[in-house]
Amino acid sequence: MNRISVSVLAACGVLASIPASAADNDLKALREEIAQMRKTYEQRIDALEKRLVQAEGTSTQAKAAADKAATRTARAGEGKASGFNPEISLTLQGALTKTQRDPATWTMQGFVPPGEAEEIGPPRRRGFTLQESELGIAANVDPNFRGYLNLAMTPDNTVELEEAYFQTLGLGGGLTLKGGRFLSGIGYQNEIHPHAWDFADAPLAYTAFFGNKLTAEGVQLKWLAPTETFIELGLEGGRDDGFPGGGKNKSGTALGAAFARIGGDAGIANTWRAGLSYVATNPGARAYDGVDAADLATSNTFAGRSRTVGADFVWKWAPNGNSTERNFKLQAEYFRRSESGQLTCAERDTSGACGGAAGLTDRYDSRQSGWYAQGVWQFMPRWRAGYRHDRLNSGTTTLGPTLVAADLPQLAAWKPRRDTFMIDFASSEFARLRFQFARDDSRGPGLRDNQVWLQYIMSLGAHGAHKF
Repeated sequence: MNRISVSVLAACGVLASIPASAADNDLKALREEIAQMRKTYEQRIDALEKRLVQAEGTSTQAKAAADKAATRTARAGEGKASGFNPEISLTLQGALTKTQRDPATWTMQGFVPPGEAEEIGPPRRRGFTLQESELGIAANVDPNFRGYLNLAMTPDNTVELEEAYFQTLGLGGGLTLKGGRFLSGIGYQNEIHPHAWDFADAPLAYTAFFGNKLTAEGVQLKWLAPTETFIELGLEGGRDDGFPGGGKNKSGTALGAAFARIGGDAGIANTWRAGLSYVATNPGARAYDGVDAADLATSNTFAGRSRTVGADFVWKWAPNGNSTERNFKLQAEYFRRSESGQLTCAERDTSGACGGAAGLTDRYDSRQSGWYAQGVWQFMPRWRAGYRHDRLNSGTTTLGPTLVAADLPQLAAWKPRRDTFMIDFASSEFARLRFQFARDDSRGPGLRDNQVWLQYIMSLGAHGAHKF
């Protein structure tokens, strides 16, 4: 029994060992095959990873090169792109006017007329009058310069180049350089275009001393201080073809101007700005037309020196700094001008106090001043009301020894004044309708003129925000 059991067990062990050995061989073969596959796949993965790294490096280099090329193209084409996509604006203005006296005969008593300056005094014609319309084009030339062009289309069917200048971008150190023809930075209102005025016409002080606005043709350098308080200084130099200059054929600078400004906030609701200005020019033959004591037409020229100093102040209020619904602006400016030189007058047809066509030349000296103050109150959204008071003093004008003041009635002493009321409605930031009434006493004694305006101002296209 035991022998049989031992034999059986031995036989079973032999039989069991046969498939176990076969299984071990199969497992070994499988392991070797897996190892070979792993090795093969690892090699392929390594190869693919190397190709990926190479491809990524090539792509990065290509992308970097493409970015550099794109940057160069963008920079080189900035001016071109801006040239094809400039900011273009068009402003249309007109008014229905009624005046008590003929506007074509308007003169300001006691002051030399500023020649052919546009829109001097009241409207040139009664009834419906197309006022000056403006076409503005502006664009960045490149990362360093910006260009601006403004054409004024007058009611006389002429087109005038009002402004055409370049301006630096990011000159550094708070400096900005402007060159070409531009509205001078003197005073407060001078740089503001007529369509942005708070009244339909210019203050009498601007009319008397600058022919409504002082235009410089030359260069302007401004410096803005890096301080919390607003401090700005400016210098200008150029030609003096426009009033109060004129007729000076001189190389270099014939017109000089300087201005300084300071401003800041007073709480959250109030903002203010104050400034001083100085203008110096030496007219060579500043011409204007007039009449002599016998009412004979004369042609007159002035040559000498002209100096004007000015001061301006602006205060703006808006509840909590939000001017959308309610706001108030107080604005005032003062100017004082002194001139000395020679005045030449000649009658055009017959002989009179000026000696006929041959004319007379005599000494001329004057000291004149003027100011205005105005307030504009936006009492509800889109609606504003305003009042302006103008006051001038012709001061002392000295002629001699041949001519006397009585020979040229235009220069007789007078203190022009004017009171103006207005109310306007803005249907949007692009459209404004205005009613204005003025009681004008600038013509002389007993020549009061009541003036009524119904004005429209329409702006089309892109138009940058106006300064403070």
